[in-house]
Amino acid sequence: MNRILLAALTYLFASITFYASAAEPRQEPTEQERARTVYIFHQPVVMLQAKFGLTTPEERVLRIRNTLRNFTQADVREPLKIIPVTRYNQQGRLIVMNSKPVMLLTQADLDEGDDLTLDQAAERVLTRLEAQRTALRDQFNPAWLALSVVKTAAGLLVLGLLYYGAWRSWRGFRRIFRRRIMENRSWVPHNWRRYIGAIEIKLFALLMIVLGLIAFYIWLSWVFSLFPWTRVLGTSLGDWSIRFVRQIALSIVSALPGLMIVLIIFLITAFILKLLKMVLNQVEAGRLQLPGIHPETVGATRKLISVAVWLFALSAAYPFLPGANSLAFKGISVFFGLMLTLGSAGIMNHAMSGLVLIYSRALRKGDVIRVADNEGKVSEIGMLATKIITRENYVVTVPNAVVVSGKITNLSAQQPDGGINLTVGVTIGYDTPWRQVHAMLELAAKRAKGIDLSEPPLVRQLGLMDWYIAYELQVRLLPNQSLAVARNELHSHIQDVFNEFNVQIMSPNFVMQPKGTVMVEKNNWYAAPASPPQGEKSSE
Repeated sequence: MNRILLAALTYLFASITFYASAAEPRQEPTEQERARTVYIFHQPVVMLQAKFGLTTPEERVLRIRNTLRNFTQADVREPLKIIPVTRYNQQGRLIVMNSKPVMLLTQADLDEGDDLTLDQAAERVLTRLEAQRTALRDQFNPAWLALSVVKTAAGLLVLGLLYYGAWRSWRGFRRIFRRRIMENRSWVPHNWRRYIGAIEIKLFALLMIVLGLIAFYIWLSWVFSLFPWTRVLGTSLGDWSIRFVRQIALSIVSALPGLMIVLIIFLITAFILKLLKMVLNQVEAGRLQLPGIHPETVGATRKLISVAVWLFALSAAYPFLPGANSLAFKGISVFFGLMLTLGSAGIMNHAMSGLVLIYSRALRKGDVIRVADNEGKVSEIGMLATKIITRENYVVTVPNAVVVSGKITNLSAQQPDGGINLTVGVTIGYDTPWRQVHAMLELAAKRAKGIDLSEPPLVRQLGLMDWYIAYELQVRLLPNQSLAVARNELHSHIQDVFNEFNVQIMSPNFVMQPKGTVMVEKNNWYAAPASPPQGEKSSE
């Protein structure tokens, strides 16, 4: 046991590091001052400056270390003393322990800036060494060691109780969260409560883990300080935690002015955007007119202005953000810039195409359009794609670049009231009077539902083909009438009318010319339901 105590004693007294200090400790040492300073148990004792012959102050510090290694437990029980001596033709003070020399302090070791006499400096050094010796002697006392063991066990018990309390509090918090979901007593909407509550539970668990780690760190540093073998480690942990907390506090305090400037910049930006929103809302409502801005382009303009203003604000606030000049912050900026460069080619193409669609006012939400093979109502014009609801009630998403590069047929652009034109086509042989075909198509349009009869149906002959005539019927639909439903209704009545008057809807393709001439006799020009113009009688 004595050998173990002696080894620990030798280790502790020999733990001399070279830190900043003169005859009195200083805060910011140089490398030379570190090499000349005796530091015991992380406490600065004295800095030696005198050179004796060829022995430098640094070598004197090393000799003190070797001297301390030779002390025994019996030596540590004896108090330190100061003996006036004369060495190397200089007045000095020799500090001894159990009549064994520890170190020599001379007049040349003093720093004139400290304004101390040799006796005053020796007394201060003696006080520091005596405090370390007394603490070490008490800690090697069997009663002290037994008390330290009891304290360690008690501290471990308290630590366990803290961990158990943290676990119980987490379970109680989770139980309260589940009860609030079942009873729906939270001010947060029920749909959100389920997800937000899960995040809250995870954050609370993380908080308990962090507090548990801090408690373990405090307990460990406290236990290390109880025993002589680990006292240096306990002091190191305590000093490190103090420095760490102090650095965090100083960083927070030093970052406060920059954060205040960032907050002011963002508040001014939010105020400017609020004013712009009020102006653009007036334009959108038609109560204010601004050159180049139309009501249907206000939404996109608001987004573009918001992005531009926030980017400007972020550029202005960037230098004031904490850590803006650090290498990590610069690395993240380079990473995001690289990702934006690699992925922006296709995205910017679609985004610019979307702006072309919006500011050219080629499309509006609610328009009925035909793009490529898709026909339907525009439900959304986004920055990257346009969404169309087809007659099958499908949502078709067309990239804006595809929309811009192709042909867009807007069926409702000329109808401000929401009505659209519908055209259907039939092909009828040359043996059917065209006047009869016109009349039958108009009759079918009058019978169909959803047709706006305030505008008369229009029939066109689009082409005299090889074996038939191509007819087109154009009608105007009532507002908000479905294009697919109206087309189906009109097709049904066309078939019924043509069947009613015994006219086949067919396109005869002849293999060979028939014997009879395929023509309409004059007395059949106005076959029912057609009627001759006023003042003209049909031939019988």
